[in-house]
Amino acid sequence: MNDVQSNSDKSFYRVTINAPIEKVWSELVKTDSVLPFFFGAVCKTTGELAPGTQIAMRTKDDKYTSMVGEVLEFEPPYRYSHTLKFTNLDDPYTTIIYELKENEDGVEFTLITKDVPKGTKSEKSMAQGSPFIINTLKAICESGRPTFSGRIMLGMMNMMTPFTPKICLTENWPFKENIEN
Repeated sequence: MNDVQSNSDKSFYRVTINAPIEKVWSELVKTDSVLPFFFGAVCKTTGELAPGTQIAMRTKDDKYTSMVGEVLEFEPPYRYSHTLKFTNLDDPYTTIIYELKENEDGVEFTLITKDVPKGTKSEKSMAQGSPFIINTLKAICESGRPTFSGRIMLGMMNMMTPFTPKICLTENWPFKENIEN
């Protein structure tokens, strides 16, 4: 069952996943491997996932970067949050929060989008993409692969990669250097 709620500064996307919390967590925080629930992107980092770590969602070949951000919270296996900016949009950074809570049916997984400016393309993208993320994560944790419609979507996205805007080239989105004082 999916549950979508919204208030003035947050939207909640919730699903129950019939899997152990450790499985859901490990799928969610994988780095350097393709994540079908994140539209086939690979999460690249500047180190271990921890507050202050920079993250970027990149294509498998590392040619394009779809989003960049920084880890804000990392509390295994219950909470993970980061900032997010879509590289193809001029919209400001927003905050994404993932919460996992064990229950009698498995894991209640909640994706929360916070402080997304109203009326922006980011708001529209997140409203359309968040259900795909939670449903695909659920399918992967429960069956080991995305749903049929998810596989179709991922195939179409792979075919569209050559049409990705040049602003999304990874060379335009390098990780910032950590400067010691």
